[in-house]
Amino acid sequence: MTTESRFSPASSREDGEALLRLAVFEADATPPLGHPLCGGSVPPARRIVDRLSARGLVLIPPANAPVVLCAVDWVNVSNASHDRWREALAAAAGTRADRVSVHCTHPHDAPYADLSAQRLLDEVGLPKAIFDPEFEARVIAEVAQAIARARATARPVTHLSLGKAKVSRFASTRRLLGPEGKVAAVRFSSCRDPVLRAREEGTIDPDVRVVGFWLESTPVAVLSYYASHPQSFYKTGGVSSDTVGLARSLRDLALPDAVHIHFCGAAGNVAAGKYNDGSPRQRLRLAERLAGGMERAWARAVKRPLRAAEFDWQTREIILPMADGLADREALQTTLRDAAAPLHARRAAAHKLIFAERCRQGRPWTIGCLRLGSARILHGPGEWFVEYQLAAQALRPRGFVALAAYGDGGPGYLGIREAYAQGGYECDPSHAKVSPAVEAVLMRAMEDLLAERSICGKLRPSATPFDETPETAQ
Repeated sequence: MTTESRFSPASSREDGEALLRLAVFEADATPPLGHPLCGGSVPPARRIVDRLSARGLVLIPPANAPVVLCAVDWVNVSNASHDRWREALAAAAGTRADRVSVHCTHPHDAPYADLSAQRLLDEVGLPKAIFDPEFEARVIAEVAQAIARARATARPVTHLSLGKAKVSRFASTRRLLGPEGKVAAVRFSSCRDPVLRAREEGTIDPDVRVVGFWLESTPVAVLSYYASHPQSFYKTGGVSSDTVGLARSLRDLALPDAVHIHFCGAAGNVAAGKYNDGSPRQRLRLAERLAGGMERAWARAVKRPLRAAEFDWQTREIILPMADGLADREALQTTLRDAAAPLHARRAAAHKLIFAERCRQGRPWTIGCLRLGSARILHGPGEWFVEYQLAAQALRPRGFVALAAYGDGGPGYLGIREAYAQGGYECDPSHAKVSPAVEAVLMRAMEDLLAERSICGKLRPSATPFDETPETAQ
């Protein structure tokens, strides 16, 4: 039961300390009919099953620039597209681009935006082969306008709640190993093979995590994090936010005072295949399981007063190691220019050329870390394997740790070192963009961002466990 607060709903505490303020925003991100979906790898938009959105929040500390977190119901936003999202949203929020984090919820009957790769395809006579840049520009402008309007209605945040709960019968590993330790089969988001569905669930993070922002006894915004590909059935041309969008809507109905914003966790090697036969009826069942986990996490969440001094945003820039298969630039350019080559191969060549050039130029990617009291939330690019999420939690075993992947989608899959010797779709040399050395890069960044340091720079123990409190969110 929530206890009576000792804070007023004004912009400062009774002791005079200024409060963190929060503004929520939402804009439509639904593509027009005929628009490419999943970067052109599935049929284009034929009908709108449910509308897509870009929603998020602006966190406004009293003594620093705002931080923007945004989740878009698209497959990916990559490279120059990701840059222009961050720059436009930063301008609207009155902050810097390095304090803006844009992620995708990753449904596959949805747009995939990569302005860099599309420009290469434009040059060889393939306009809109991945997406329509003008459509993306309109969505970005609408999101920026929504942020500008939201800033005028920003509300103080007096409390924070943190919770987690298991989601049953949703996530399972995609990579099924054979007796020699190699990938023998890949169990994608939908699977009708009874033998593969009977295999073990595998390495997953079974918990959904929720973060609630409160004005006294009223929840204002809820962030949720769960590591699994969201697809149920897809490749139909039916534009949809899929299971995560449905689950989010169910939670919107249950908590109408709060805006729900969902982030896909480290789901590069996790999907619903064990529990999903690809039939349309399974979409709602999976969504209800995820929403049920969100509900239990909310009911169990611990609620504490939040001081503005407990809020922080830190970033680390990383250089990702390029896979050996991308070293032959001329071969990739030949494929891109070859009018007789399959369109999917030319698209893939464009994506690889952009990634390889960025590596050669030494242009970094950014990992961000949001600090909220004892909570740490990592925000990173690409499709992280779930082992990274589990490793991040192990680095702070007494704290609350969540991870939002699917930021800049340019790097593609970010596997753990051993996965590259096992084979499989995600780490196959013909598909992977990064080398096995990526594990060391990501682990160093996570260790740095999750470490607790005192003023003198020495390590100190992690904060009080988030689940030890007499106060529970309702």
